[in-house]
This record gives sequence, C-alpha cells and structure tokens, in this order.
Amino acid sequence: MSEFSKLSAVEIVKGIKKKDFSATEVTKASISRMEILDKELHTYCTPTPELALKAAGVVDKKISNNEDPGPLAGVPVGIKDLVSTKGIKTVSGSYFYKDFIPEEDDVCVERLKNAGAIVLGKTNAPEFGYSGVGHNPVFETTRNPWNTDLTPGGSSAGSCASVVTGISPFAIASDGGGSIRIPSSLSGTYGMKASMGRVPLYPGCRDERYPGVSSWESIEHIGPVSNTVKDAALMLSVISGPDDRDRHSLPKADFNWVDSVRTDIKGCKIGLSMDWGYAAVDQEVREIILKAAKIFEKDLGCEIIEDNPGWKNPYNDFWALVILESDLKGMRKLDMDNPGKMSPHLSGLINRPWTAEDLTNATIGRKHVVNCMWKFMRKYDFIITPTLACPAFAIHTQGPEKIDGRMVDPFEWLHFTFPINMTGQPAASIPAGYTKKGLPVGLQIIGKHLDDPMVLRASAAFEKASPWLTRRPPILQKLSLK
Repeated sequence: MSEFSKLSAVEIVKGIKKKDFSATEVTKASISRMEILDKELHTYCTPTPELALKAAGVVDKKISNNEDPGPLAGVPVGIKDLVSTKGIKTVSGSYFYKDFIPEEDDVCVERLKNAGAIVLGKTNAPEFGYSGVGHNPVFETTRNPWNTDLTPGGSSAGSCASVVTGISPFAIASDGGGSIRIPSSLSGTYGMKASMGRVPLYPGCRDERYPGVSSWESIEHIGPVSNTVKDAALMLSVISGPDDRDRHSLPKADFNWVDSVRTDIKGCKIGLSMDWGYAAVDQEVREIILKAAKIFEKDLGCEIIEDNPGWKNPYNDFWALVILESDLKGMRKLDMDNPGKMSPHLSGLINRPWTAEDLTNATIGRKHVVNCMWKFMRKYDFIITPTLACPAFAIHTQGPEKIDGRMVDPFEWLHFTFPINMTGQPAASIPAGYTKKGLPVGLQIIGKHLDDPMVLRASAAFEKASPWLTRRPPILQKLSLK
C-alpha cells in the first residue's frame, strides 16, 4: 500500500489490527519518506530507523499471535528532541548536550511505546526550546514545507514538519510559551496543549541535574501535533493521567478523550479577541480569523462576541517567569566555560542583570493574568484568537521587525500563546485558512480551566465545517510525493 502517508493514526491502527497491512510496511514507508524529505526540510535531527523497524516487528509478532498490540499499534511517531528517550540521543538543540543519551524515557515516550507506537526518531528543536523558531547551534535548520525559505515555527519545528508532510500522522511536541501551537499555525497542523498537569513530565523540566533542560517547570506542557483532531485525542488518551514523578500531574480525567471529539457546539457562546487589546496583528491574519469566526457563527450556530480579558501586556513577566524556573547559575556557567557555543538570543537572555523584583513582579503579573482570565471565561464557553500575529517569516530570524506597520520586539508575534501557559488552560491551534501566498494561518481555541473536552469539541466542529487536508505543502509535489 503506497498511501500510508494520507492515513490517520486511527486508520493505521485499524488497518494493522485487521491485518490489511503490517506495522513493518507502515514503518518502512515512513522511513523512506523521511529520507527523501529531510534532505530539504531537516525534520529529524536523530532518526532511528533500525530501532523503529525492530519495534514494528514486535507489533507484527503480537498481531500474528493474536495478542493485544496496544491502542497505538504500529503508528509511527516523532519525538521532539527536548523530550528524553532512553538509549537515543536527546540533544535539546544544544552544543552542551550534543552527545547526551538519557538513561530513561520521558513519561510520555514510555506510554507511547507501551501502547505500541513506533518511534521514528527525534525531531528538531531550538536550543532548550527558548525560541519560537526552529534553528539551533547543532543541527541543520528545519524548514517550512509550504516555503522552504521561511520558518516552520518552533520550538516543535520538526514535529510539525513531520506531520504535515505525512512522515508520521502525529508527533510529540512540547509547549512552554506556545511551542505546540506556534509551529502548528505556521506549518498547517492541529496542535493541542491540554490543561496543565493532564500529561505528566519527567525527566524533562524536572531533573535538576541538567541546566537548560530543567527549565519551564510550571508552564511546560507535552502534547500532540497531528493532521486530525481525533488523532490528537487518541494520543492524549494514551499519554495523559497521573504519575508520581510529576508533582503537577492531575488525577485521571473524568471524561473519555476520544469520545470528546463530538461536533455539535450549537448554542455555544464564544469570546473573540483579535488582539488582546494591545497586540499588532497582520491584516491578512485578521481577515482569516474573522472568516473563521463567521464559520462558528453561521455554520455551527454559535454566538460570537468580540471582547478582551483586560490584562496588562504580560510579555516581560513571561520571560521573567522563564528565568525564574531556569537553572540560571548552571546555564551561565555553561555559557561562560564555552564562549560562542550558546544561541546568541539565549545567551543574551540568561546574562541580563535580572533582579529579585523582576522575578517577584513576574509572579504577581501571572496572578493578574490568571484573575483576568477566569473572570473573562465565566462569560463564554470558550474563546478564540489568532494563534499568532503573523504568517511565517524568513528563516534564521527570531521574528519580524514590523507587524501591521508597527515596529515590534522579536518575540511579539507570540502575544496570543504565552499567556495561556501562564494560566495553564487547555488550548489548541487549528488551521483556519491560507494567505494569498499560500501560507497557513492558525486559529487558537482556548477552553476554561480543565475543560479539555470543550476544546476538542470546538476543534472537531470547525474541522468538519472547514476541512484543511484538501491542501498539501508544495514540497510534496516538488519531490513527486503523494
């Protein structure tokens, strides 16, 4: 079968269990596709084809012996290079960890393997995730499949590029300030950050031995990027649930993840914020998001009200929170002992003269955002925003200099994502449309505290009303791939 790249994870599991095709066949197809695409896209920084084929053989043997192969039997998956993998290099995009091989899997990887998923390798990411784009000092830069001169976004750059080009139907991503949603928006995939604590993390962000790796503790999320909402729900059903290695992890959800993918949201009241009241937003992005809002209103029977939560711009507080949760002493030592080896923007961030007041102001600022948000959310079933303030921009830059004619700081295009890490709410980016140049633009759907099912329902309803898989990245046609 030559069309594995167009199958969803749900369809792959079904086909393998029915013996329509084997896990080995699917895995070989994914490896072949990766080898062709990565000559141009640099999606996987550490591919593991031999290990993948060995794991696929185990699934096939279970099938032949009539044993349960698991709920993800034979589904290829990419693992972001910030996420630990036992026996496989986990470089975190950093010179300092270029030869690091973890002694244990992250909780999510452990659960994926136990469910029968096939790990294809590690997907590329910026250094320690401290960036919204996909370049680092160690590996070739991941490129956008819609235009290889542009960034695919980050920090889960390789994961999204893998999914949208059909190397894997879904991939593991992480999100400390938007890093699931950012590349989903710029690359045209679906990406969901479940509520803080739904998916436990360890050792990533939790193991104090590794400066840089041990950052972002109270704002980091692990989650799926996928081509369909149902595939994301399927992955979340496997990787979610409590674990004693993560003090933030929540009890088992009182809902079924896959069953939450229902499409009736008629009568929902939706808050629409186009700019949080202060952000510069590209005009084409505005137009696409407003058209998407009309779909919710006219096609799906929802009420749309333009509104803003009323917080002060938390941009500086967010970065201070990141610093507060980083091993500043350890990272500064790495930088000092190895001059020129750290990404310049990261070196600049950690070596700023941060004060105690900067850090305590940030915790107060987070409380301000959280309190504004719960009051705001009480008026609505969910809220929608642009995922990002602009479409994809030139590779090897941290952000555009101007948005909608306004001069902006390099990271201000991320205004819509990072506040939702400060609050810990569930949020997803869903493909909403395309610019005149054919670049994808994402719509962000934000649910109330712990209301992950609402985000899935709203996402699935929009997916049904406005399917996005009818368009494929130009790189596929260029390389004669289906």
